[in-house]
Amino acid sequence: MNALLAVQTAQAQGIGEAAGDALRSVVTFLPKLVGFLVVLLIGWIVARLLRTAVHKVLERVHFDRAVQRGGIGDAMARSKFDASGLVAQIVYYGILLIALQIAFGLFGSNPVSNLLTEIVAWLPRAIVAIVIIVVAAAIARAVRDLASRALGSLSYGRTIANVASWFIIGLGVIAALNQIGVATAVTLPILITILATVGGIAVVGVGGGLVKPMQQRWEGWLTRAENEVPQARAQAEAYQRGREDVRRTQEAPTQHVRPVGETPAHAATMPTPPVGNPVQPQPNPGQRPPQ
Repeated sequence: MNALLAVQTAQAQGIGEAAGDALRSVVTFLPKLVGFLVVLLIGWIVARLLRTAVHKVLERVHFDRAVQRGGIGDAMARSKFDASGLVAQIVYYGILLIALQIAFGLFGSNPVSNLLTEIVAWLPRAIVAIVIIVVAAAIARAVRDLASRALGSLSYGRTIANVASWFIIGLGVIAALNQIGVATAVTLPILITILATVGGIAVVGVGGGLVKPMQQRWEGWLTRAENEVPQARAQAEAYQRGREDVRRTQEAPTQHVRPVGETPAHAATMPTPPVGNPVQPQPNPGQRPPQ
């Protein structure tokens, strides 16, 4: 009987300790939950305010117009966001991620908090990669326009301009991928494969059976270039002469043309003879007066 009573007492004590532990866990968890919700609320409010502020500032500095000139606007034509709205959304979600990282950090070390920490640490690199692509696209657009205007009279001018533009964009993409940490795993093998393929084709083709066709093509290209270079030079000289003529015309002094019927200034100061009293002719000093 005493043994049974001891067992029941031990069970009651165990249940009481378990209930106390659960209650202590709940009491300890509630402040963390409240802090989690407060941090999320504050982060959401700050994210919305910053999104609105960034959007207004970018619109005021005409960011959309600059992006349109850089060539990115064509790629965003089908998107429901403009350039300013897209940057504002990136800022909004970035602030939310930072708020989530801080909020989950209140619970101590956990997998979600570690993942959010890595994402937040990666965000600046992603922003730099986006800036690199935008700058590369703007430079490529400027180079293409400049090359098209300079080589517009040549048949292969547009091709050279497009090749230069895509080459600059490719360099920008490679730099952006390198910035976000995937260049070594993706771009380097692709570049090696492309260069090896092009080099192999060139060695086999030029050194083998494509010698005569390539020679004919090179002769045709060189002949066309020889025929088109004088035309481009003549156009450049004509353009330079036109600029000199315009500058000469602007520097030449303008002559005042007197309207019809206007009296000259020196004639207006001369005395007018009186009407009805004709002026007597003055005698010559060496001539005798009439008798």
